[in-house]
Amino acid sequence: MANKEKVDMWFDPICPFAWITSRWLLEAAQVRDIDVTWNIMSLAHLNKDREVDTAHAQAFLESWGAVRLVAAVTEKFDNAAVLVLYTAIGERIHLNKEKLGTDLLVSALADAQLPSELIAEATNESWNEAVIESHERAIAMVGNDVGTPVIAIGDAAFFGPVISPAPKGEEAGKLWDGFALCVAIPGFYELKRARKGGPIFS
Repeated sequence: MANKEKVDMWFDPICPFAWITSRWLLEAAQVRDIDVTWNIMSLAHLNKDREVDTAHAQAFLESWGAVRLVAAVTEKFDNAAVLVLYTAIGERIHLNKEKLGTDLLVSALADAQLPSELIAEATNESWNEAVIESHERAIAMVGNDVGTPVIAIGDAAFFGPVISPAPKGEEAGKLWDGFALCVAIPGFYELKRARKGGPIFS
């Protein structure tokens, strides 16, 4: 069997479009030979010097706990554990509409069957360095005028794709084929249109 293509995705757990993109990648991995490594970004760090409204500022502040926890799991466990935790956090935030905070993270750790004592890492600011280092690796490939998600194939990366809802089955595979083709063309930079609605999670 051919070796799977190595793919990196960067996400912040609070980003709804990163969540949808991650679910598409999981679908695509069922029909294409890709192997995804899950990496953390921080919308709080990205927007630290920007003026944002009160609601976004509060969301970014609260997001630090989640990204620190993901960074700790990345260091202490493996890529599979990162995905399980991301799924547990994302389902509670985006599907169940739960408020991000300590209670949600404790429940997500239980859902992911990870040690409950890891919750201490959510307030451990020493993980900020690892979060920022991972974040900056993505930014170095795509530039500053982006958010999450970022996907890389080798040394080439793009912000996006921003999709809603996530295609499934072979349709997910076809979107992967198109995305991979764009990434492979050195002079391809941008393809964009206005969104007509909010994120669709189903």
